[in-house]
Amino acid sequence: MLSLHRSTPLATPPPIESNSVARLRAALPPELGRHLRHLNVAVSLVKAEQPAGPPPPLPLPTATPLDALLDGGLPRGELVEIHGRRSSGRFALALAAIAAATNAGETTALVDLGDHLETAAAVAAGADLERLLWVRPHKLAEALAAAEMLLQTGFALVVVDLGLPPVRGGRGAEGAWQRLARAAREANSALLVTTPYRATGTAATAVLSLAPARSIWSAGEERLLERFDGEITVEKRRGSAGGREAELVWRSPALPAPTLVRESWPAERVARSGGSVLRRAAAL
Repeated sequence: MLSLHRSTPLATPPPIESNSVARLRAALPPELGRHLRHLNVAVSLVKAEQPAGPPPPLPLPTATPLDALLDGGLPRGELVEIHGRRSSGRFALALAAIAAATNAGETTALVDLGDHLETAAAVAAGADLERLLWVRPHKLAEALAAAEMLLQTGFALVVVDLGLPPVRGGRGAEGAWQRLARAAREANSALLVTTPYRATGTAATAVLSLAPARSIWSAGEERLLERFDGEITVEKRRGSAGGREAELVWRSPALPAPTLVRESWPAERVARSGGSVLRRAAAL
């Protein structure tokens, strides 16, 4: 019978060193350098040598209080939801974001389920219509499909406005919003959803709520509409605490004298037309 007998223990093969380990051992005193043989140390040093990845993309500024609440603007690759009731000014915020993006040279799309866009108001707010694609779906399912396709096409900013309640098609399924958020993440595009009530579920990385805007009228015999005041609150911000607030003001542009419009003008129409085109109207 053939038997194998090992009289002396086999020598442990020397570990394969990285350049980092070799350089560090050479710089250390001999009594310390010979102990530097553990794999976890070598791996840590190799990782430390690797160059850092690309910096995170800069957010998309909106030139509104959203920039302060969201640390610089709409985050790219994320879904941000703004919800508020009628006359809260959420469409005016969306219009301001579109104007800021188009002026920065970014391609922008508006999926307008509520059919609220007025091109004259968009131009007055500063939007470059040459860089804006306007989509007018009939139901929520069509709006979600259109937004997903636009994100995959490479638009830097996609705004989805669900209009006034009741939303045609309901709130949408959680899976559909998650798929839309994933499309924004893969395209590294900013996705802004404005809704009359919470709709996107857990897909949104940031959720902001708007309080109804308050009408501020001038004193005097002929009361004139001076501005709208509102508030916006961060309800949810993934990775940071919510509860931050900011004040919003929609006022008329600098004019030599107030313009008196002798007709009734619903506040909802004024609020969503954008701050830069707010006119002064006569009280009823």
